[in-house]
Amino acid sequence: MNEEVHSRSHDERISDRVMINVQVQLSDAGETQLFLGAYGDLGVLLFEEAFEARPNETMTQAMEWGIQHAKQRASMLTTKSDSAKKPDRLPRSGSNQPTNQSR
Repeated sequence: MNEEVHSRSHDERISDRVMINVQVQLSDAGETQLFLGAYGDLGVLLFEEAFEARPNETMTQAMEWGIQHAKQRASMLTTKSDSAKKPDRLPRSGSNQPTNQSR
């Protein structure tokens, strides 16, 4: 983001493991521009998006949309990764070990 133009930024921790950053600015041509990103543990990049123009949106409207969009995307990413980390119930299907029902 160009520091010589009008801009705003918003940082928010949306969970104990995810931080979002949303920035809006007016370009030299008067276009509302938007950047958003989400970062996990130790600043690991989850995603970043940039929009050169948000036609017919004020900086406030673009900021509000960007915050909601970042939260939704981060939620989808962390939900997928959380569910991928859950261990299977034991014994796993196909295992040769008896289940509790057969003991």
